[in-house]
Order: sequence, then C-alpha cells, then structure tokens
Amino acid sequence: MSQRNRRRPRPLSPLREHLRDTFWFAPTLALVLVIALWIGADALDTAILDALQQDQDYETVRTLISWAEDAKVIVTTISSAMMTFIGVVFSISLVAVQMAAGNFSPRVVRIFIRSRISKLTFAVFLSTFLLSLLVLSSYDSETDPARVVSVPLVQSAVTLLMVALSLLLFIAYVTQTLQLMKVGPVVEHVTRESFRTLGKMRALAPSEEPLPPEVARIAHKGRSGTLRDVHVARLVRIAQRRGAVLRLVPRIGDFVVPGTPLIAVHGGRAGLPWERLVRSAVSVGVERTFHQDLGFGLRQLSDIALRALSPAVNDPTTAVQAVDRIVQFLAAAAPVPLGAVAHRDRRAVVRLVQEGPGWGDLVDLGFTEIRGCAIGSPQVSRRLAAGFDDLLRIVPETRRAPLERQRALLVLAVERSVPEAADRAFALTPDRQGIG
Repeated sequence: MSQRNRRRPRPLSPLREHLRDTFWFAPTLALVLVIALWIGADALDTAILDALQQDQDYETVRTLISWAEDAKVIVTTISSAMMTFIGVVFSISLVAVQMAAGNFSPRVVRIFIRSRISKLTFAVFLSTFLLSLLVLSSYDSETDPARVVSVPLVQSAVTLLMVALSLLLFIAYVTQTLQLMKVGPVVEHVTRESFRTLGKMRALAPSEEPLPPEVARIAHKGRSGTLRDVHVARLVRIAQRRGAVLRLVPRIGDFVVPGTPLIAVHGGRAGLPWERLVRSAVSVGVERTFHQDLGFGLRQLSDIALRALSPAVNDPTTAVQAVDRIVQFLAAAAPVPLGAVAHRDRRAVVRLVQEGPGWGDLVDLGFTEIRGCAIGSPQVSRRLAAGFDDLLRIVPETRRAPLERQRALLVLAVERSVPEAADRAFALTPDRQGIG
C-alpha cells in the first residue's frame, strides 16, 4: 500500500468525537472565552480613561460617561431578558426534537446534540448573558470625570455586538431545528455521516497477513456498555514499542460486559502488563456512535423505515426515502474492501487489526427487516426491487450473492402473501419512486 493511500490515525480524533457527543463542552468553553474577552475590553476601557484623565480631557470623559449611561439601559434590558429568551427558545426546540424522535427514531436526537449550530447558539446566548452581568458590574457610580475609575463603553459595545450575533444565530438555529421535523434532511444527515465513516475505511487495507501466535488476551473490566471506538493511534504506538500486533476481538458497536474479551495480543512478550497499557485506549459508552461504526448509519435508516411501516404510522413514502439512502450507501460501499482492516505504523508494519462488517452484513442490515415489513406495501416492495436491480448492475461478481438472496426472499414473501397474480406482479415491478 502506498504512503499516500495509507491514512495516519489522528491522536485527538476519539477525544474530538467524544466531545462532539456532549452538549456541555462548547458552552463551558464559550463562557471561559467571554470572561477573557471581558477582561480585555475592561483593560481597554481603563487604558482609554487613564489616557484621557492624564491629558485632563475631562470634556471627552463626560461624553464617554454619558454614552456609557445610555448603553447601560440596553445592557440591563439584555441581562434581564436573555435567560428568559434562552429558556423559551430551547423549550420549544426540545419539543420539536422530541416530535422528530417519535416520528423517525430516538437516535435522531443525536443529530441535535452534535449540531454545531445548536451548540454555537446556546454558547453565544449564555455568553451574552454572562457578559452583560460582567459589564453591569463594571459601572462606576462616580460622575466626576476626574475621579471616575471605570467607564465600560467598549464593554457595552461588545455586548451589543454579541446581541446582534445572537439574533443571527437564532434565525439559523430555528431554521435547522425545523429541518429536524422533515424526513429528507434527517436521512440525508444520517447518510452524510455514514459516508464520512466509509471514507475512513477506504484508506485502510484489509488485513491479509498471518498474525503471530497469541500470547495474551485482555478482558473488559468496568461498566457494561457499547464499544464506541478505540484510540487507534495509541494502540498502534503501544504495539510498535513492544513488537506486537493487537487484534480487537469485538466489533465497534458490540455490547460488552465485564469479562468480555476485548483485545488479543499477538507476538511480543507475554509477561507485559498489557491490560494497564491498553485500558485507556478503549471507550465503552451507553450508545453507538458514527466515529468508527460503519453499520450505525444503516441501522438508523432501517429504524426510520421500520417505524414508518408500522401500523401505528403507516407512512410508506418515508420508508421509500430511507431505502433510497440505503441503496446510495451500499452503491458507494460496493467497491470498498470490507471486513478486518489493518492499522499500520510508520514503517508499514501491521500493529492493530480491527474487525468490521463485511459486504453481506451491510446488505442484511440494510434490507432484511425492511423486506419483512414491506409485504403489505407495494410502494416499498417496488422500491426494494428497483434497488436490488440497481445494485446488481454495479457490484462486483463476488458481491452479488447477498443481493440475489434478498431479492429472491422478497419475491417469495410477496408470492406467499398476495393472493392475486396481478397484485403480485404490480408489487414486484421495479420502480425507483415506489409508486410514481
């Protein structure tokens, strides 16, 4: 494999992904930054005032005091209204997200949590509120231009700029939140995240080299949960320093309990404290993430389609939109080597082998459950038939079998469940729109 095609793991990528799955980090960082901004603005106000007082330009100081007093009314209004505004806006938004989770899948709430515009809006709102309080604390009751020690004019101007930014972000935030109530943007977002994960897999060659003998096996300790990801760069570095090859036993997305085998050590010395070395490189959480989980996007798209096909919802058009994206993703994954991938060190030596889903796994994940629920909906069965035909035209010969099996099972299920020959023929006619 060429040096250009080999993708070096980024050491901070797991941490960055974990922070994106939280909603506290960005607002907290913004509050720290706005305190630093206020300190800088306060220092600038103090420098301007000191310069004017040293020059005995008291008339200009009186003018600045007058402007600052006028701005104080606006800052006071901002301080009293901002927290109420934050509460109302985000209460309405959370109701919209809850409706989207009920209509599509609970996992779409993750879109809201990871949304940069949502975090930025919340961070700027809170920062504006905190800045207004800090500015109010800087006002001096002294009116004598020779004795006044603080005229927060620059601070007030910065607060007004923050308000203007808050209004712009509010428009963008409401627009994005409303998008969560539409199926098109939701499935498009899930598909885009899936393509990012697939892009990482393209740069990693499958592992075909025989592994050295296994010398140790590390079991999971701690709380039960889903294997979210592993710190690839750290594991590669540990294996390189000790002349070993590490193999991740479960797949990313598997649920592990204490005692579940996590990492097998091949080569190297058996007496090393492998458990202590690799424990911090494995992340177990309460739910799956897109970071290294190739099948998570298909799982969400399938869930959206299944919910749409349930008797309580009965929305086959939404199911067709989900099938569209499943076909799109599988078409992109068709030429990509799948299965176990190898992470290499700088000398191109395999140091970490990570199991992943194969082509048949992805096909089954994308179609099996939808196919089972599509029998009573000709719109979905026709779209599935068209999807199978499209994929069979583009996949390599070695990957046709799972698709042909899924198509045969669809035909068999329709023939068994639909009594009329005309209805069977109609339900199995390929149609990319389902029913036009």
